[in-house]
Amino acid sequence: MNKFFKLKERGSNVRTEIIAGVTTFMAMAYILMVNPGMFAELGTVSFGAIYIATALSAVIGTVLIGLLANLPLAQASGMGLNAFFVYTVCFGLGFSYANALVFCLVDGLIFVLLTVTGLRRIIFNAVPAAVKAAIPAGIGLFIAFIGLQKSGLVVDDGATLVKMASFNLLGDATWASIMPLLILIFAVIAIAVMSKLKVRGAILWGLLGAAVIYYLLGFTIDGFYDGFWADKTLNPLEAFTDFGTQAVGKVFTEGFNFDYYLAAPGHSVGGLVVAFITTSLAFCMVDMFDTMGTLYGACRGGGLLVKNEKGEDDIPNMNRAMLADAVATCTGAVCGTSTVTTYVESSAGVGAGGRTGLSAMVTAALFFVAMFLAPLAALIPTCAYAAALVYVGILMMGCVKDIDWSDPAISLPAFLTITMMPFTYNISYGIAFGLISYIAVKAFTGKIKETNVGTWIIAVLFAAMFFLTH
Repeated sequence: MNKFFKLKERGSNVRTEIIAGVTTFMAMAYILMVNPGMFAELGTVSFGAIYIATALSAVIGTVLIGLLANLPLAQASGMGLNAFFVYTVCFGLGFSYANALVFCLVDGLIFVLLTVTGLRRIIFNAVPAAVKAAIPAGIGLFIAFIGLQKSGLVVDDGATLVKMASFNLLGDATWASIMPLLILIFAVIAIAVMSKLKVRGAILWGLLGAAVIYYLLGFTIDGFYDGFWADKTLNPLEAFTDFGTQAVGKVFTEGFNFDYYLAAPGHSVGGLVVAFITTSLAFCMVDMFDTMGTLYGACRGGGLLVKNEKGEDDIPNMNRAMLADAVATCTGAVCGTSTVTTYVESSAGVGAGGRTGLSAMVTAALFFVAMFLAPLAALIPTCAYAAALVYVGILMMGCVKDIDWSDPAISLPAFLTITMMPFTYNISYGIAFGLISYIAVKAFTGKIKETNVGTWIIAVLFAAMFFLTH
């Protein structure tokens, strides 16, 4: 292991790498509950099927980045990209679950092509810095909004579109309706407190703690446990059965049949072509920026950056790391889950001393063991995993500090990118508004030469999406 992973060369040892691997797993294990919870809302695939798909793709992706790039990082279905898959592509645009998997597969294949040819840098540079910096924040707000909705804290309103759920016990509210909302609020605060105290796996512990409290308080509600086990099982093999029949391979057997989309009113073949291009592009762009940002941030935090030929800080084995990410995305699509990407929570393992791919192997091993715990994960209530969504949204907001809000040419595209994602319930719309507004400001201020051809091409494609797919 010392020879293959270069432990001594990077100033590490087996014990430290094991601790780092466990730390990373604890920091990101919440995805095993959150991702299946989202996908189960589609109604065409079960919690158990996506649980196995999530765990298996995490194992494969993490092993790849550990062996190919020898980096102490881990991969799993990306937060934000899973929300884009379920709430935008399926519920919003009207594609089926299997159709949406095709977009993930295309994303992975494009990513492989861009990595092998080196073209990813061209596309990366085609997107203005203001939009790049705003994308994570927009996704963070979107994820947090979803968590607030799914928990029931934010509800529909005919006059203002949204409002807060009632806590008035003298009115329509009851203890049964208020209890999950209080747990959500408590869980978010608890996660923040544990994070402040540097507790490893704060999100996971907050999520599990919220679940325990939820079931303890259930004894205070009449009829809470009536029929509780009717739709539940303790057999871990049932999840594998659902995985085999509902998820794995659906991208090939059903994904390329777009009759479900075309049958909807107002949908046409021309609109399908534009929607296919722009949705695949949105998946690829978000995946690319998320991966590059995470790789750079985690490696910088652990002092793993190396100098390139220009004397600039660079990610070690970057091409291999990006290739591992791309292949993992393709694998995830085949397994039946959304885009697999490198997790920023890997920084927790790096902070614990992880310096090599050995820690990634440990994390992958734990994800493998977790595959057999699907029945327990299925017991996590919505209010608990919603707390994880809200707190992850908070973490993703940190990038706004890098935006120059005093410059209208930067602040407008950034603001529209951030706000249009949650307000339109669509990540790609946020990117579209950011790019189009950026070009408009540059054009009308006489600085159109500052925009490159790639930016125009991407913006035109998104503009065509608005006029031809709705």
